[in-house]
Amino acid sequence: MTHPPAGLMDAFWAYERALMANDLDALDRLFAPGPNTLRGDANGLLVGHEQISAFRGARGGAPRRRIVQAHVQTVADDHALVVAVTELARGGRGQQTQLWRRADGRWAVTAAHVSLPAPALDTRVWRVVGDPLVHAPHTGPLTGESVAVKDLFAVAGHRVGAGNPAWEAAATPEPAHATAVARLLDAGADVRGIARTDELAYSLAGTNAHFGTPPNPRAPHRISGGSTSGSASAVSLGHASIGLGTDTGGSIRVPASYQGLFGLRSTHGAVPLDGVLPLAPSFDTVGWLARDAALLARVGEALLPPAAPPSRTALVVVPQLVALAQPDVADAVRRWVGAHDVSTEDWDLAQLPTWLAAFQTLQAHEAWRSHGGWVGTHAEAMDPDVRGRFEAASRVTLEQAEQAASTVAAARATIRDFVGDRVLVLPATSSVAPRIGEGLQAVRDATMQLTCLAGIGGLPALSLPVTTSGGLPCGVCLVAAPGRDRDLLALTCELAQP
Repeated sequence: MTHPPAGLMDAFWAYERALMANDLDALDRLFAPGPNTLRGDANGLLVGHEQISAFRGARGGAPRRRIVQAHVQTVADDHALVVAVTELARGGRGQQTQLWRRADGRWAVTAAHVSLPAPALDTRVWRVVGDPLVHAPHTGPLTGESVAVKDLFAVAGHRVGAGNPAWEAAATPEPAHATAVARLLDAGADVRGIARTDELAYSLAGTNAHFGTPPNPRAPHRISGGSTSGSASAVSLGHASIGLGTDTGGSIRVPASYQGLFGLRSTHGAVPLDGVLPLAPSFDTVGWLARDAALLARVGEALLPPAAPPSRTALVVVPQLVALAQPDVADAVRRWVGAHDVSTEDWDLAQLPTWLAAFQTLQAHEAWRSHGGWVGTHAEAMDPDVRGRFEAASRVTLEQAEQAASTVAAARATIRDFVGDRVLVLPATSSVAPRIGEGLQAVRDATMQLTCLAGIGGLPALSLPVTTSGGLPCGVCLVAAPGRDRDLLALTCELAQP
């Protein structure tokens, strides 16, 4: 180590002590203030002291480690680069690089990069992965593509884990592929692996308590979105080109919006669900994600039933729906609308809270009917948040479920009548991805006001990526009449052209 400038190593070791003690005030003082301070790691880059401070406050402390080596390269009298080798208590070595600056006699970090030991398998994203896990039996239109399969779909020879270790331990290998998996293999795509899901798919967050939150590279240190969380992150990270999942209350559209992906929830019943673990069969649908619209459409050719040639129809936006989103997301949707030929129409949404309550009641009733027997004997093996959702579901009476079903049926007719032969434009989610550690229930409730419309209607819904003025991904959602999935895919390919 070259001779460091006076006071630098005192500041370096003060930083290390503060990091191990999770002393947030000291860490804030030891990182330079202002919007240009940088901190990067494998999950992405944080820009500005405010973002860095918020990240530290939410993560609950850094992994335990010790400094093995530290080297200083003096850049100028008041600037120096420190490169340190770290050894983690849990095993493996990492490295951190820090650019320090002295101002008013005090040293502070202006830029830092942290690298931890790379896992052989990122178990936040994957349950099992191969090179590939399953080869396509022959070439086809999807040859060269790879699929991340949500851990609800049967993959022959492998268990369905459903996001829960106890469920996985009791499962037996599947004798055959789910139809959706088989169709993609027949089209020439390889199965890259089986990707994580939220527990029994009863969540929209992606924050699996057993395996961790899959990373969101488009919005570092924010949640991935669930329950098709692992598949979405695998696609966003470039580990796979296609993410296969399900959408009951928004589990394709939410991760697509949070991670800047294209994602389609297909018409209810359009793609067979045999070989897929159910949640709420009245609303469960197959969906998929991709990084570009053209591939999303090619997947549709493999999965969707034949249909008439796509036809272009009018787009309509409802200001009341846009206003349900946070201002930054609403503004992004309005900018997209302003750049396209979209008409505006008011819609009396006074019944929307009633529709959502009925949707959630019927979904809960069916979720308990699907899994209540298992949940009742494995409650201690579940994430408290998901367990609480199932406990509430267990209290839904048959009378309440029947009343909810009646309300849903009437709402379905109203929604389908309003959409008609048009394409409805609305925000895919109510907000950008929340930071990891933030309260999620309010975000879930707000987003489901938007996502429940397609769920109740049994309609195809496609999320296409846009960006807020702050640079975070969100989604514009296009909703059409039942069976018009291919129209949405063709329209999105047209809209996505530069």
